Amino acid sequence: MSLDVDSVLAFLTVADHRSFTRAAEALGTTQGAVSVKLKRLEERLGTRLIERTPRQVRLSAQGEIFMPAARVFLAAHERALAGLAASRRRFRLGIAAHMMGPEVPVLLAKLKALDPALTIEVLLDNSRALIDGFEGGTLDAIILRSDDDRRDGEILGPEQFGWFAAPDFAHRAGEPLRLATTAPCCAVRDVTTRLLDRAAVTWEEVFVGGTAAIAAALSAGLAVSAFPRRLAPADVVDVGDALGLPPLPSLALVLHSSLSDLKTKDTLRAIAAAFREHRKASPRPARLG
Repeated sequence: MSLDVDSVLAFLTVADHRSFTRAAEALGTTQGAVSVKLKRLEERLGTRLIERTPRQVRLSAQGEIFMPAARVFLAAHERALAGLAASRRRFRLGIAAHMMGPEVPVLLAKLKALDPALTIEVLLDNSRALIDGFEGGTLDAIILRSDDDRRDGEILGPEQFGWFAAPDFAHRAGEPLRLATTAPCCAVRDVTTRLLDRAAVTWEEVFVGGTAAIAAALSAGLAVSAFPRRLAPADVVDVGDALGLPPLPSLALVLHSSLSDLKTKDTLRAIAAAFREHRKASPRPARLG
């Protein structure tokens, strides 16, 4: 035997209100519709559940027995629907390792507030690996710099660079500029060294590493580096003007996604907002000189 949810709900509403009129109002329907549903349930169970007279509506003896089980049945149905509505979603986001910055915790907090049922996977890797994962379908979205991938995407904002060093960094005239750089395959490294060569600034590579390692080298006073402003440590300054170094071009932070469902669109909007809001709130590094 199977029970109809609407019929059980009609029975419980009549039992709670002791009135077909008020039950119909509570359910947003008519007395006739409530009566039909109740009759269907009674026929299904083979017993009368409600006794109805011109003066009153009350539970029958069988109705009193059935009512607790009916409540359990209806509650289980509601839990099942709620569980389906709140089923966990998984969102796989790749962020280029050289872009990992202080806005990422803000981003994760926004995503959690937006959808508590969202399971977030964040992968930090080199740009080539992220592009391969995105094209292969293992990543739902990736955040790269515009020099990493030329395809169109949503621009989250500019990635601006400065020539950063410790405030007490000493460069003697006539000596090569001590430079901290990323790996030779990095487009930013290629651009900055070409700019130095074009400006007739002699330089030597004294430190090579990833973003976090270069930040530590700058703080330690080891070298100068063309470094993203949003990632620059608080204890370094822009020495470009003081040392007569050439202006650096800006790039763009770009969000790529292949998904278009409404939930994912909300997630992507939250990612974009987190990057933009953090950018507005972040102080600019000081300049030396």
